[in-house]
Amino acid sequence: MKAIGSRENRYCTDVNHSITKALVEHYGRNTLFVLEDLSNVRSVTKKVFIKDRYVSASWSYQFRQLLEYKASMKQSLVITVPPQYTSQMSPKCGHIDKSNRNKKLHLFCCKNCGYQSNDNRIGAMNLFKKGLNYIEEHSKEVAE
Repeated sequence: MKAIGSRENRYCTDVNHSITKALVEHYGRNTLFVLEDLSNVRSVTKKVFIKDRYVSASWSYQFRQLLEYKASMKQSLVITVPPQYTSQMSPKCGHIDKSNRNKKLHLFCCKNCGYQSNDNRIGAMNLFKKGLNYIEEHSKEVAE
């Protein structure tokens, strides 16, 4: 079991290295990468034995560390944003409602404006908006 666990950890590390390398190489210099801050994911992980929570949640921490390291070499930046409501908020009207998202069908349908899409796509769109807000805020600071 220990050998299988070690093999799985090496595999996950290799996948994280490959993905972060591909992202940084594809997007190049001066890119802003926006990630959800999943640092508390271990405390809210459900249906996983306590002894296995580190293994099931540490991939996101490792991914973030690798991306930050590789992005800094290309003068790029990684920021993290709070994950609350990223898949429940309409990117069109800003309405937040837990019932906007159907997790089983991976469907988002805003109860306010009717906008529909894949729930993961909605999350990505909202992260994109948060990245734009970050750039806008920091460009104002530089201008002042």
